[in-house]
Order: sequence, then structure tokens, then C-alpha cells
Amino acid sequence: MTDRDYYEVLGVGRDASADDVKKAYRRLARKYHPDVSRDEPKAAEERFKEVSEAYEVLADSEKRGLYDKYGHAAVRQGFSGGSFSWEDFSHYSDIEDIFGSIFGGRGFGGMGGIFEQMFSGARGGTAARRGADLVTEIDVSLEDVMEGTERQLDIEHSVRCGRCSGSGSEPGHPAETCAKCGGQGRVQQVQRTPFGVVSTVSPCHACRGAGTRVTKACAECGGSGAVSERKTISLSVPTGVDTGSNLRVAGKGQASTSGGPPGDLYVVVRVRPDRRFKRDGIDLHQEAEVSYPLLALGGQIEVPTLRGKKNARVPAGTSPYDVIRLRGEGLPAMRGAGKGDMYVHLRLKVPGRLGKKEKDLLKRLQDIEE
Repeated sequence: MTDRDYYEVLGVGRDASADDVKKAYRRLARKYHPDVSRDEPKAAEERFKEVSEAYEVLADSEKRGLYDKYGHAAVRQGFSGGSFSWEDFSHYSDIEDIFGSIFGGRGFGGMGGIFEQMFSGARGGTAARRGADLVTEIDVSLEDVMEGTERQLDIEHSVRCGRCSGSGSEPGHPAETCAKCGGQGRVQQVQRTPFGVVSTVSPCHACRGAGTRVTKACAECGGSGAVSERKTISLSVPTGVDTGSNLRVAGKGQASTSGGPPGDLYVVVRVRPDRRFKRDGIDLHQEAEVSYPLLALGGQIEVPTLRGKKNARVPAGTSPYDVIRLRGEGLPAMRGAGKGDMYVHLRLKVPGRLGKKEKDLLKRLQDIEE
């Protein structure tokens, strides 16, 4: 699983077309395929898997839309076990197209390594997969970023059915072994591909990988093994969060339908704009209008901060558009590594109307300067 931006991984812009994405993946797949890469095999395998994960998301318009809006957390809920594996790769035809042109239709000798992971899968047995993750979002203010806050989230998610304990079977009516897979939960197919003759093991569709089939569905959950529940969850929002920060609440996602643990809840943070300040990481910026005499003679101005009003010293001879720095008046870093600063950008205030006295004084100053 990569934490790098998928667009960065493929080397394309966020406005890249589907064709641009495929071309980028073709180029990188040619470069990092372990059978042709000049890199160390393990490094090549990891890089090839990283670009394939990025392609799996960006080549699918629905997944790409979720990723653009919410980031990695939104698409990971669709991966096996919450992280990308070769079982999640659904663009085999693109792999066939890409490597058919490289190897002239010949299979990759030896199989093994990354391609055995891609196409052979697990050998027999049933797997208890964790439930799907959920994604929601919250808005916070800069004051919340400064001090941290507690939020109550109203979440509707699925939980294990209490009547059947998640089995899906009505009490007194035990499940029977799946006839299609013989209780293995997986079915095997042998096919000829550009990689050679490979054995593909995939979850059984008849029993959804459980190895058993319900003879009489639970009256409470209808055989799914899970029921919907609305619950209020307390969320602690740490200091220093920024727009796009993902907060994970373990075990508050969807229930597993195969006896595994529940998924997680990911809360995507959006920091509301503040008309007083502009944020730049942990630093804050604002503008302050000052008069010409104050710039020339020096003095103090009062400026707002997230901790209340503070005095900022303006040195004599300051020029318009100079910047005053207030140390430590910015935002805390998310992991507690110090605090940012406040930058006050000075702007010269020119009065729109002048009285006779002001005009005379300015005229005298103009004469002096001339």
C-alpha cells in the first residue's frame, strides 16, 4: 500500500485523461516489471505493485472520483484487508495488452515471484476478511486546529447480527457445505495467458468465499449476518489538523460477513476558511493597514491572533508591504513538532477625505521633502 499521491506515482496531472493514465502505466510497467527491470528484483516488484495500485484507482472513474474527493482512505475500503493486493487488480486485460507487446505473445518463464502472487492466489481454505471501511467528513475552524476539539458523529453502519451471531442462518438451521467449492471457499481455474499457463484461485461466488451456504436465512438479518445500526461516536480531533487529514476510528466501519473483524471509520477533515487569516502549513498570514506617519516614525499596532489581540511593533522607517513576524502565534504542528508564526503584511492606508488641517500639514511635508 502506498501513501504517495497516485497521480505522482504515475507521473500524470490531476486532469489527465483515461488514455493518458493508461499510457503512463504502460511506460512504468515496462520499466519496473521484474523480468525486464534493471533494478534489484525486490525493489522492482514493490515499484511495479505501487504503480499497479495507482492504476487500479485512476483507471476506474468511480474510484478516481472518490480518491480525488477524500484521498486514500476512500478507496482502501474496497481493497482486500484494507490494503492493495494483487487480488484487487481488475485490469488484467491491460496487463495482457502491455506485456503481450513486450514479449511478443510469449509467456514469462518461470512464473513465481510477483506474478504467482497476482494470479495464483491463496491455496484452498476459507478466509475471514475484515469488513469494509467507512468514510465521512467534518468541518473544523482554525480555533479547533489550534486547541483541538471533541466531536460527536452520528454514524450508521452494519454490526454483527445478534440473533444468528453473524452466521446468517436461522438458529436451529445450521449451514451446509457449499457444493460448488466443497467447503474450500475458493474455486480454481486454469488458463493460458501471456504469462504462461497459470492456475487462478478466486473466492467462490456461490458461497461468497464462506465455504458454507445458508439453508434458512436468519429472520433478523435476512441471511447477511449483519444488521444496520445508528450510533453516536466520540471523536477526538487533535491539534494541527489540515484539510485532507484522515482520522481513523478503529472498528467502527462495516461488519465482516465472513467472521472477520469490522472495518474502520475514516474521518476526512476540512478546515473552514477564515476571513481574518490565510493558512500556509502551520504559519498564518494577515494584512494590516497602517498610516504613513506610523511607518515613518515607528510605533505599535494591535492585530488579531487565535489567542486574542496582540501588539506588533512597527520599526521606524518601515516601508509599505513590509512584513512583521510574530513568533509562535501560528498553528501547532499535528505531531507536536513546534508551532508556526504569524506574518502581518503591512499595507499603506491612504485617507479618502482630508480636512483643511491635514491638507496643510501634508503640504508642508511635501514642501520640506522637495
